[in-house]
Amino acid sequence: MLRPHAEHAFAHELAALAAADDRPRPERWRLSPWAVATYLLGGTLPDGTVVSPKYVGPRRIVEVAVATLATDRALLLLGVPGTAKTWLSEHLAAAVSGDSTLLVQGTAGTPEEAIRYGWNYARLLAHGPSRAALVPGPVMRAMAEGMTARVEELTRIPADVQDTLITVLSEKTLPVPELGEEVQAVHGFNLIATANDRDRGVNELSSALRRRFNTVVLPLPADADAEVDIVARRVDQLGRSLRLPAAPEGYEEIRRVVTVFRELREGVTADGRTQLKSPSGTLSTAEAISVVTGGLALAAHFGDGVLRPGDVAAGILGAVVRDPASDPVVWQEYLETVVRERAGWKDFYRACREVGA
Repeated sequence: MLRPHAEHAFAHELAALAAADDRPRPERWRLSPWAVATYLLGGTLPDGTVVSPKYVGPRRIVEVAVATLATDRALLLLGVPGTAKTWLSEHLAAAVSGDSTLLVQGTAGTPEEAIRYGWNYARLLAHGPSRAALVPGPVMRAMAEGMTARVEELTRIPADVQDTLITVLSEKTLPVPELGEEVQAVHGFNLIATANDRDRGVNELSSALRRRFNTVVLPLPADADAEVDIVARRVDQLGRSLRLPAAPEGYEEIRRVVTVFRELREGVTADGRTQLKSPSGTLSTAEAISVVTGGLALAAHFGDGVLRPGDVAAGILGAVVRDPASDPVVWQEYLETVVRERAGWKDFYRACREVGA
């Protein structure tokens, strides 16, 4: 598979954690909260199994998220684009329930049926409303089976559809008025939602719905070293999935991409001496991963397999210049005042000038 679900990609780690886990587990959880946190943050088990970190960030954030899922409150992961909200959501569901696929993808067109249930219209027309004609949605399935459901980009969903979750989260029940029945949640059920704080004002959560969530804000990586580590790990995973050759000398270019993104994102150079204008885009860690992965593909198929400035320059330009009116000015100013004068960056400067010409 091009992109296996977390529970398949890391099945050996989950199995090793389950075998070594002797701590209390909430009902229907595959692992104890301690083991879930270890799966996310990484560690070495007594049998020598190395658990790779899935999330690089403050440990307390992960502990709060896991503890929330062990209560009757739902979890809302909030942050700017690229702070690993979806990634963390998927791995939490995989570790807790062994299944990360009970997913509702939020968009402006997400209907109420996506959260509640739909109908098999052939059976509905032939026999009328019945259990056999009902098609449960991911949330209904999670309630009935004691699993973890996921709702991505909650604030992209229309407000009236969002409010479908209020009864689910407060009463732990989902009415089916057509059948005169209801589905009640069993132990183990909970819900993880993600929201992009750049989408504030799109479809704000009502106060009634927000009260049903415990909100955990995911920060951007604290420093350049942490961000470089995240990018390098994910690029390695993606490269192996796409069967790209490893870039033996690519670490310098990864650090360079991260440095450019961080400086433009924060509006100041790493040494704090030069104030910069920030472009309209977010320049997130996820975008840095995309730029480096694209560079690896260029190096593999059109170069000598070594990641070089020319392989990442076009990707950086595409990530920075989103608004054709203002962003080119920001980028050119950064190139000429920072990149051009930075020791050891001449090759990178020339590559960026070439793609921007």
